[in-house]
Amino acid sequence: QVQLVESGGGLVQPGGSLRLSCAASGRALSTYAMGWFRQAPGKEREFVARISLSTTFTRYADSVKGRFTISRDNAKNTVYLQMNSLKPEDTAVYYCAADPTTSGYYAYWGQGTQVTVSS
Repeated sequence: QVQLVESGGGLVQPGGSLRLSCAASGRALSTYAMGWFRQAPGKEREFVARISLSTTFTRYADSVKGRFTISRDNAKNTVYLQMNSLKPEDTAVYYCAADPTTSGYYAYWGQGTQVTVSS
């Protein structure tokens, strides 16, 4: 079983950038496909980005495509989400999640980190 801890959230002005990190412990992150999700107040949790085990494949929600970049450093057991050109509608709690079977089912989740985009 893997434990996930997100960090890097905070308050940023519109147009600004943040980089979220998701540190794993308990098992090597290299055995999981990884994803980022977010949940805004009063809304359902939504998919943001996904990266394959080998980093060969990435996928993004249309709402963040071209602004967000998911990456991973398996040597550091960490996954990142670089967020640029942030908008107020990006405000949410961001979660990382691990998919152990690469089937799209995320079995393990972090506790989340708050991102607030406001002037």
